[in-house]
Amino acid sequence: MLEPHGNVELREFRPAGRDVSREITRSLLLNLIRTRQPLSRADLMRASGLSRSTVSLIVQQLIEEHWVTEGPTGRLPLGRPPTFLKLNDERTIVGVDLSPAEAIVALSDLTGHFGVRESIEMPSDRTAAVAQLIARIRRILDRASGKTIEGIGICLQGDPCLPSSCTVRRPKRYWLDVDVGARIAEATGLAVEVDSAANACALANVWFDNTAGAPASSKVVIAVAAEIQTVTLTNGQLLRGRNGVAGDYGHVQLDPNGPICECGGRGCWTVFASNRAALRYYAGPDNQSPGITFLDLLSLVDRGDVYAAKAVAAMANWLGLGFRMIAASIAPDSILVVGDVTRSWDRLMPSIMAGLTTQPLALEQIPCIVPVRDGAAARLCGAVALVLQRRFAAWDSGRP
Repeated sequence: MLEPHGNVELREFRPAGRDVSREITRSLLLNLIRTRQPLSRADLMRASGLSRSTVSLIVQQLIEEHWVTEGPTGRLPLGRPPTFLKLNDERTIVGVDLSPAEAIVALSDLTGHFGVRESIEMPSDRTAAVAQLIARIRRILDRASGKTIEGIGICLQGDPCLPSSCTVRRPKRYWLDVDVGARIAEATGLAVEVDSAANACALANVWFDNTAGAPASSKVVIAVAAEIQTVTLTNGQLLRGRNGVAGDYGHVQLDPNGPICECGGRGCWTVFASNRAALRYYAGPDNQSPGITFLDLLSLVDRGDVYAAKAVAAMANWLGLGFRMIAASIAPDSILVVGDVTRSWDRLMPSIMAGLTTQPLALEQIPCIVPVRDGAAARLCGAVALVLQRRFAAWDSGRP
């Protein structure tokens, strides 16, 4: 047995057992069916490189567990006609996009296609808000009568009332005195997965991005709201680090003399480039509350308000400076931006690029910056992906 040394815990390496190998193979086939359905067992053999017996055995298990169903048969010039496989439409997931002001609750199939979708305003009292959210989730569940609910995924956007001890690194505490995930799990009897908007949107990109061609090997997803949340994807997997705090660029200090951040630091990227930062710029030196939302600010820009345009441009410039920090440190292939700021992306892109190129970067370090235009849809897909990740991911060995 290896002894710990200092703060480092040494562990013996043990090769993966047969159960782990089976789960990896099972997840591989299930994901192939999910992304390429309908397809036959022969198609699965060609796509996976697995033997006929292995594919047949695992597919039969997935059918018996009602993850997969058999569809119509195809036609071949010779031989037995193939039977096509697809995911079971009767298995569904509840996705929740939860912000301090609003919640969107939707019912999705396993491929991220939504049927029922409802939105509700959130009261300022968090306990009342959770009770109202539970009531709406129950109503959605009633409309899914006869279907199997795999779980509930909750994508949390930043809370403008975070105490100084609370940061984006602890999404379950966004809602202060209530553990929203535990409350909903207790009320519904379903498994609930909760994560930040950035993590959820990153997983949505992994699970539901069907863009043709090979996926980028590394991406950074940035959720811009009342604060900035970031997450890094490497080869389709989230880079979480120890205690899940890897890649927290929103709280990297850009100016030691900058405003105090709610994480307890000073001059973090989030205090310069978030939606609240833009509202602060618009308020001016007296720092009086403008009494408007960030979307109102963007509308003022559209109507030609010079001060609003300057405020949003300043925010965009700081966004670009943060993008440069990310590009210089890990050189991702692409940066995906989620949030209301994408509504004015074309107008803001010159200011973003000015910040990105403030100091020279090698051409190969400049990432492709992609605005995710429908942020609400991305967050809902992310909420669904949280459940899929727990249920299907190859590194999870739990069975249904």
